[in-house]
Amino acid sequence: MTVTCFIRYEIDPFRKEAFVDYARNWGQAIPRCGADLIGYFTPHEGSATTAYGVYNIDSLAAYETYRARLAADPLGKENYEFARREKFILREDRIFLKLASAPHAGRSAT
Repeated sequence: MTVTCFIRYEIDPFRKEAFVDYARNWGQAIPRCGADLIGYFTPHEGSATTAYGVYNIDSLAAYETYRARLAADPLGKENYEFARREKFILREDRIFLKLASAPHAGRSAT
């Protein structure tokens, strides 16, 4: 059973570019460490402080292995330290969800 991790970030609106750098680093490290990264999303319209990270993982047990790999990964370590040092993340919430609407209907050609 695949689960999807949604990470909701509250970021400093004046430090958005720092979050973009953080997201790009995860774009390299997360797939290398075993998760299927869907992406990181920064504010565009509406809230200037809400950002998201989204990835799929095979199970919560696989998540524990993935987290250990990520913590040991050189870029992962560097990115954790970057966020800690620069303090552009004000709050982080994580939730695991499973897809309930599959299979999705195909689009009809009109």
